[in-house]
Amino acid sequence: QVQLVESGGGLVQPGGSLRLSCAASGINFDIYTMGWYRQAPGKQRELVAAITSGGSTNYDDSVKGRFTISRDNTKNTVYLQLNSLKPEDTAVYYCNARRTLIGRTWTYWGQGTQVTVSS
Repeated sequence: QVQLVESGGGLVQPGGSLRLSCAASGINFDIYTMGWYRQAPGKQRELVAAITSGGSTNYDDSVKGRFTISRDNTKNTVYLQLNSLKPEDTAVYYCNARRTLIGRTWTYWGQGTQVTVSS
């Protein structure tokens, strides 16, 4: 079965850094667009960053210049480097794998990892 397992979350002070990892299994990782979403208490889940199978990236405006998404297809893993963290970055961060083909979409989610930015 498909599994996306996130790791790397934790408690960090404002201005600090974290690196999230998401290891995928059960899918042909190379052909999936991988994304990181986050959900803060009382808010909707939102896209933070995504990277296509070809390596193109896009970011939410709130994290541009601070977060970097990357992937290692040899390890079936996607990363999110979080720098210059702010309290408003506090949320549960979820890994997502998505593929669309001829109108059909496959999408899978990880269980989430908590990121807390606080002094």
